[in-house]
Order: sequence, then C-alpha cells, then structure tokens
Amino acid sequence: MNKDEVKIAVVGLGYVGLPLAVAFAEAGVAVIGFDIDQKKIDSIKIGNDPSGEVLPERLTKSGIDLTADPKKINEANFIIIAVPTPITEDKKPDLSIVEDATKTVGENLSPGSVVVFESTVYPGVTEDVCLPILKKVAGHDEFTIGYSPERINPGDSEHGLAQVIKIVSGQDEATLDRVAEVYELVCKAGVHRAQSIKVAEASKVIENVQRDLNIALVNELSLIFDKLDIDTAAVLEAAGTKWNFHHYHPGLVGGHCIGIDPYYLVHAAKEAGYDPQVILSGREINDGMAKHVAQMMVDALGDAKDKRVLVMGQTFKENVPDPRNSKAKEVAQALTDTGAEVVAHDPFIDQYNQELAGLKDFDAIALLVAHDDYKKITLEQLKSKTRVDSPILFDLRRVHDKDEAEKLGFTYLSL
Repeated sequence: MNKDEVKIAVVGLGYVGLPLAVAFAEAGVAVIGFDIDQKKIDSIKIGNDPSGEVLPERLTKSGIDLTADPKKINEANFIIIAVPTPITEDKKPDLSIVEDATKTVGENLSPGSVVVFESTVYPGVTEDVCLPILKKVAGHDEFTIGYSPERINPGDSEHGLAQVIKIVSGQDEATLDRVAEVYELVCKAGVHRAQSIKVAEASKVIENVQRDLNIALVNELSLIFDKLDIDTAAVLEAAGTKWNFHHYHPGLVGGHCIGIDPYYLVHAAKEAGYDPQVILSGREINDGMAKHVAQMMVDALGDAKDKRVLVMGQTFKENVPDPRNSKAKEVAQALTDTGAEVVAHDPFIDQYNQELAGLKDFDAIALLVAHDDYKKITLEQLKSKTRVDSPILFDLRRVHDKDEAEKLGFTYLSL
C-alpha cells in the first residue's frame, strides 16, 4: 500500500504501543503517539522509554507526533489501541482501561477510519463491548474495526515486531485487507489473516494459556521430585534427550501476561456454561510457587527469625524494568512474614538499586531473577556477602553450578 495514504494513531505508549509507533514511523508512516500520562510523553520526547524496549536514539529520530491531547487522534485514519487489560483482585477481567481508551477514541474518531485493538481480551470483547462504545460515543458508524493481538515478549530483541508473524482480523473482507496491508509495512515475517475477530482474540489468549500450563507441569514435577529427593534438573536433562520432549523449566510465573491472560479465557468459558479445570489447576500451581520457594529456604534455615536474607531480583523477568505481578516480590514478602530480615535488590528498579557491593552479612541468598548483571557475579563474590560457614543459596534459574557452589560451602537449593 501507499504509506502516504495512512496516518496512524497509537493509543497507549507502553511496552506494546511505543515500539509499534516507532516501527511505523521508521517505515515512513505519519504517526501520532497518544498516552494519557503527560509525564510519560515528556519522558519519551527526550528519548527515555520507561519500558526499556526502545533505544533513546530511535525515539529521538522517530519523528512521532507525541501527545497527551486526545483531539490529535482525530487527525488519524488508522487507530491502534494498545492498553493494558489486567484482572481484578478476585481474578476477573478488568476491561476498564480498554473501555476508557475506546471512549477516548470514539470522541475523536474521523469518519472512514479503521480502529484496531491489540490488547489481550477474551473472545467477543472487540465486537460486543468495544464496538458499541465506539458507536455510542462517536455518534456515527462510519468506521470499521479489527483486532491484531500483540505478541511482544519484553526484553527479547530476537523476536520483535518485525520477526514475528502478525495475526490480523477485521469485521469484513475490506477491513481485513486494510489491516493486513498496514501491518505488512512493519511486520517483515508476514501476517496471518484470521478467520474472524473472535478467532484472533482466542488465538492470543491461548498462546499464554499454553505456556502457563507447560510451566505449571514442570513446576508440579519439581514439587513431586522434591518429595522424592530427586534432582529435577537432572530428570529434565535426561528426558530431554528424546526428540519430541518439550523443554520447559520450573520457575516463578508473574508479569502482566502469562499469569493474567488465562483468567480471561476462564471468564469466557464460564459465561458460556463451561467450568475449566486444567487451566485453573495450572494457575493454582504456578500461583503457589512463590510460597513454596520461601518455604524451601525457611526449612533450610531451620528458623528464619532474625536471619538475614538477600533477595536478588524484584522484576517479573530478567533484564526488564517491570515489577508488575512479580513473584520474586512475593517470595521476599513471604520470607519477611516468617521473621527473616529481608534485603531486596534489583538493578532495574530504582527503589531496590542500592550499591550491591555494600550488602553483606547474610545467612541466605535468593537469586530469583537472572539479570545479566547478576550472571557476572561469581560464587566467591556471593560467598563474601554471607556471615556463616554454610549459607543458603537458592538459585532459581541455576545460574551457578551446584557442585561448585557446594564446594564453597553453600547449601544449594533450586526448583
């Protein structure tokens, strides 16, 4: 398509929306980047991406028209909504943010526009929730809608927007063609035209359901093998010699996707009269792993009261500055609740980014998030931070060799 025919407005400049806006701008498309947070807009304007996904030089050279003024959306004819879809405290879908974004777009929607949603939702939200809002607020129906789920993996530069096939959908064939043509400008891996908007919505949510369940399986295996006094890593290594064995490792499942999205599908299933079992069982296992990790450390310490514990990592995954739904934070809190004196550290979170060299005199160390900065720290350096002959080292991602750690006197733990 002719790039000059489209002017894009990206609504929501988080870890999904901002890289998307930059990619379109670099492809020569006129882009408006809108976010309700003026401080975020000001930060992006000087080259600072709060999510850490886009390098400063790319931001400053992108030429995006950055704004917190919703009226600017009216200048676009292709609007992409990329805002968070969290869950409530009782683990129900919270559509308030995407509904508010939809209202904002509707209030500033030019006739003839296409509105595409990227936010993860359960099947039916785009057509049954968002479309009526757009029609009501806009006061006209001279627009069409589509859905193209985000597939961003935070911190993963090898599988960015250009390298991953983009699922696209539209309310009719003409809209589908339009959506596909626009995304093909930046998605070099190509697009997959979904059969319908609901198919596209469902495809996104099951991507994360599948990963959640795969991790839940190995987490449950680690719980079993712990009871049987068998090394889980050794079992997985042996089983992995078969060509069709899928490689997953036990761990903490947090963040704003994998631990959240299954509840969207659960909601849709229950609304349709089906009570999911496997999905919820997997969620229960993964949600319980933080307390299990903490209990393993308490058991090894004997009595955690007044014991000093260094918890390394507070983000939900390595090398990203995002602490949302961080299970490492839950481990720290669970240890604190047992009476331990917990010191949390994380180089990506200002609150926890104290000078690591000055942190000493610990009885236990929990290396929970495998940041690159942490991988550079030797076992000897870790040992120098302890005050007992046989300190605990809980190495969640097995950054260090167990035998080498035990030679230095560590009591080595992992899942």
